[in-house]
Amino acid sequence: MDGFLGHPLFHVGDTAVTVASLVVSLLLLGGSYVLGRVVQKLVAHRLLARTHLSVGIRYVLGRFAGYLVFFLGAAMALQAIGIRVTTLAAFGAALGVGIGFGLQDVVKSFVGGLVLLIERPFQVGDRVEIEKTTAEVVEIRARTTVLRTNDDVYLVVPNSKFITETITNRTFGRPVYRCHVAVAVATDANPAAVQEALLEAAARCERILADPPPAVRFREFGESSLRFELLVWTAGMVHHPGALSSELAFLAHESLRRRGVPLPSPRVDVHVGERALPPGRAGAR
Repeated sequence: MDGFLGHPLFHVGDTAVTVASLVVSLLLLGGSYVLGRVVQKLVAHRLLARTHLSVGIRYVLGRFAGYLVFFLGAAMALQAIGIRVTTLAAFGAALGVGIGFGLQDVVKSFVGGLVLLIERPFQVGDRVEIEKTTAEVVEIRARTTVLRTNDDVYLVVPNSKFITETITNRTFGRPVYRCHVAVAVATDANPAAVQEALLEAAARCERILADPPPAVRFREFGESSLRFELLVWTAGMVHHPGALSSELAFLAHESLRRRGVPLPSPRVDVHVGERALPPGRAGAR
């Protein structure tokens, strides 16, 4: 058994890599990966959970702690099979040429992940828009970022897109969202009564924030209606913004009805003209 464990498999420079050293190296590598994940969750969800740091900052610190543990374990694993720092430098230079040609997109996404963690243009929990898709940031990984859309669909986007494309962060600095509800009333309705009814409907909705306050905009004079828009802010519109719009529409309709504000009704204009007489019979009357 000792002879088998001490049997050299290959050489790294002048160092012979045996079965025992290879097993120890693999165990160190696997253990460092598992330990890095544990440290990441421990730092982000346990050690910093009671601090005043935001969720995004706790996530970044947890990620860096996990990466640090993994890289230290990987260095120890390489030392176990006789790979020294100078050897790694020479190997890294040779590998860099191959990476530059074959793994260019992978390295670009990995570097993009580091840029996202350092600069933090968005954090976990933010709502971003990229390529006309609006979604919530669920996780920022080393190479990709996981997004969740309103339809509960998860998108895995390479990090390189976030450093080359224009990103709209709808919750940058403050996690609030604005909801628009279009309302139409009859042309003979009192605009002041409409405004009071819509603000009352917004005040009755528990999910609407008082700061910033709701607002009503008189948009335009329609052909058979007056068109308004109710603008409100909420902190809970993350996955189902349509549900909030529907709730506000029900409340607005109830408030308008209670105040006697007339709603638009379809109107059909019928034009009846005199039929033209055939030529020569115009004076036969």
